[in-house]
Amino acid sequence: MNESEFNQLAEQTLIAIEEAIEASGAEIDYDTISDILTLEFENGSQIIINKQTPATQIWVAAKSGGFHFDYDSASQSWRLDSDASQELFDSLSRYCSEQAGETVELIA
Repeated sequence: MNESEFNQLAEQTLIAIEEAIEASGAEIDYDTISDILTLEFENGSQIIINKQTPATQIWVAAKSGGFHFDYDSASQSWRLDSDASQELFDSLSRYCSEQAGETVELIA
């Protein structure tokens, strides 16, 4: 995947995350500035999601740690680089649930 394809795909993914947050009904505020999506929870904690163009990855920083996701063209989804069985939206649902103190389901 070239840089242009990556940037387009990553930007679409950040928008899809915003839409999934809206659809979830969870009390999560979000803001995107310079390709960095910040999710803020009622308890003040945050999850930071950004694209890393040189690495062609989406990076997520949550209370539980830092995570790097690679795009898998076969499944057409972002997969955790250290465990390809973990998909981005499923993982974000888990991270958000942990930080929100309630079940949050984000669907792509």
